[in-house]
Amino acid sequence: MAAPTWVFSMFAFIGFACVTVPLPWHMESWNVGTCMYMIWTGLACLNLFINSVVWSHDVLDKAPVWCDISTRFMIGSAVAIPAASLCINRRLYHIASVSTVMKTRAQRRRDIMVDLSIGLGIPILEMVLQYVVQGHRFNIYEEVGCYPFTYNTPPAYPLVFAWPVAIGCVSAVYCALTIRELAQRRAQFKELLSANQNLSSGRYFRLMGLAGVEILGTVPIGCYSIYLNASAEQIEPWISWENVHSNFSRVRQYPSIVWRSSTLGENSIELSRWIVVVCALIFFAFFGFADEARKHYKIALTSAAKTLGVSTASWGNDLYVLPTALFCRFD
Repeated sequence: MAAPTWVFSMFAFIGFACVTVPLPWHMESWNVGTCMYMIWTGLACLNLFINSVVWSHDVLDKAPVWCDISTRFMIGSAVAIPAASLCINRRLYHIASVSTVMKTRAQRRRDIMVDLSIGLGIPILEMVLQYVVQGHRFNIYEEVGCYPFTYNTPPAYPLVFAWPVAIGCVSAVYCALTIRELAQRRAQFKELLSANQNLSSGRYFRLMGLAGVEILGTVPIGCYSIYLNASAEQIEPWISWENVHSNFSRVRQYPSIVWRSSTLGENSIELSRWIVVVCALIFFAFFGFADEARKHYKIALTSAAKTLGVSTASWGNDLYVLPTALFCRFD
């Protein structure tokens, strides 16, 4: 039995908060891959949250321009999160394998441009390529909201469905190479990190854990998604561009009782949106309880306490005293 709509809406908003709150201090480290992972995941959660709230009880085409933007963003974010993970794995490998500790400004600039090309270029390219097999404008599902439509034809698999798996496989290669380099150069590890002032050994291994878990999820889930697309509907032959895009402006609307009547179809839709929330929660699990995060939480709570006129002199270093003190202020 599917969870009520409000449950997904709640978790989608929590996922948005989990990756948005830590973003400012992660941007200080200039780790493009991590920042893009947070931005893409956070915006994807927010997009899904808005859709689930606006279309929680109907399928009316009440915001067509929003749906055009929302569905195009869904197409991009489906490959953007694996692409951001690829950037993370690529950076970790380069740190573990470099022969010189210091990098020139030109080398750092080039690394940033390459990461942006992967983390932004691939999703934008995917948004363009999906239009080739976009059979009509979009669908609207009750409880889900706007949803992109990809015509189930053979070209759709290399153009759209296979990209997450391909990116995940490349990430897996980088991850394996990083582990090999670390095993061979353990004695030099601290020296290698010294060139990255904002990357401690703890953050390095947390990034490895995040990227590794993402790989373990991307490849099998991507393969399962391909299976669902191939099984839920009949694969239609490609006839022509005109055939695929005929009556392109139409919008199909599906009440929940209709789209949930197909187990494979329901699994495909629910998987595509819940996996984004899981990505956000996994990020928070790795970084939400780190020493750096607790330090920033304390700074924020201390600032809030001072604004409310609560003395912080007696709190010391105990972060968990802060909420209690704030509560007692109004007792």
